Amino acid sequence: MENWLLDIMAENGYGGIFVLIALENLFPPIPSEIILTFGGFLTTTSNLSVVGVICVATLGSVVGAILLYLFGALLGLERLERIIEKWGKYLRLKKEDIHKAEGWFQKYGPLAVFFCRFIPLIRSLISIPAGLAKMNFTLFLLLSTLGTLIWNIILVLLGASLGESWDTIVHYMDVYSNVVYAALFLLVLVAFTYLWKNRSSKKLK
Repeated sequence: MENWLLDIMAENGYGGIFVLIALENLFPPIPSEIILTFGGFLTTTSNLSVVGVICVATLGSVVGAILLYLFGALLGLERLERIIEKWGKYLRLKKEDIHKAEGWFQKYGPLAVFFCRFIPLIRSLISIPAGLAKMNFTLFLLLSTLGTLIWNIILVLLGASLGESWDTIVHYMDVYSNVVYAALFLLVLVAFTYLWKNRSSKKLK
């Protein structure tokens, strides 16, 4: 996949960066770290500019975030509840869990939208619960753009400063991603364990 991404960017410049970053938001397995750092490197070997790469990458990311927000908004809580009613027993989920999650997002959603833009995988998916919770769109757009802009500036500048050694950043970002994934797995495991014990204790009563 990496060679394919690099070829598209090298051949299509700004347009390639925009499309790939937009797709990265819709399909998280596409690594934004490679796109941004290589985009920074391209500014040292082509007529692309650092500001230009940052701008098109941010625009592409925001477009992808908006599409996922709209998906969440169109899905809606009522449809999600029907899905949980049908399949929730296999995941040990109930409609009440959805309402609790919505309440949490209503309270902490703005912080989550901003800070999750720095977390691999979650940086894209956070837009869906924002849409489900009908988070104020202007606020969502502002926080998503700001978080994305900071992320993009850091990685593009690193790619430009390291030049041909740009892929060194990708290695360190892989380590960062693996640590984040492990932490997320542990959090999910703890959450499911808590829910299971809580429900088991209620049944005994």
